[in-house]
Amino acid sequence: MIIKRYAESALRIIFGSQIDMEVHEKVRRAFFLLISLRRADIIEVIPSFCSCLVIYKDDLTSYETLADLLRERLADLSAVEMPPPQIHEIPVHYGGDYGPDLSFVAKHCRLDISEVIERHCAELYTVFTVGFTPGFPYLGTLDETIAAPRLETPRTRIPAGSVGIAQLQTGIYPFESPAGWRIIGRTDIRLFDPSRPPYSLMQIGDKVRFIEER
Repeated sequence: MIIKRYAESALRIIFGSQIDMEVHEKVRRAFFLLISLRRADIIEVIPSFCSCLVIYKDDLTSYETLADLLRERLADLSAVEMPPPQIHEIPVHYGGDYGPDLSFVAKHCRLDISEVIERHCAELYTVFTVGFTPGFPYLGTLDETIAAPRLETPRTRIPAGSVGIAQLQTGIYPFESPAGWRIIGRTDIRLFDPSRPPYSLMQIGDKVRFIEER
């Protein structure tokens, strides 16, 4: 574990450099421990693939003081109590206007379209982090036999609910937005609702399974 100053009032706690379940588990445990502290000097804790960003009130603490405290509290993550992950089943319309890149992925991977869909639905994915746009879940790990590169030129706009893949990740775009991932389908599930706490449907550590909508 490495703690680094990130800005005048932020620090980053780094647990590794690769996206894998061991590092993810450390990030998740650290996240739940940090939010459980309910400290007045910590404004927000933001988990990512390999680290946690801690934004703090520099009028209440200093980088050195907070870093020393966090080193002590995070020394043993094995005892951290965490809520069980939620399992989300996401119905998806694959291909056609819903998934304009599905044919490319099938051709790129030398598979039938039905095989790509079957393999995409076969995995129980982990939410490694949420970001890019509010509620966007980065899901892994994708079956390497259906991995495909990002678009060379991102689309300027794709519909909300679009399901994309890029390399060994898959994800869902909560809003109409630009997109550089290969879009293979679309869901009607709403991933982010500012009127419904918690606003994001998915949280770090949740599990996701896709179901083909016929």
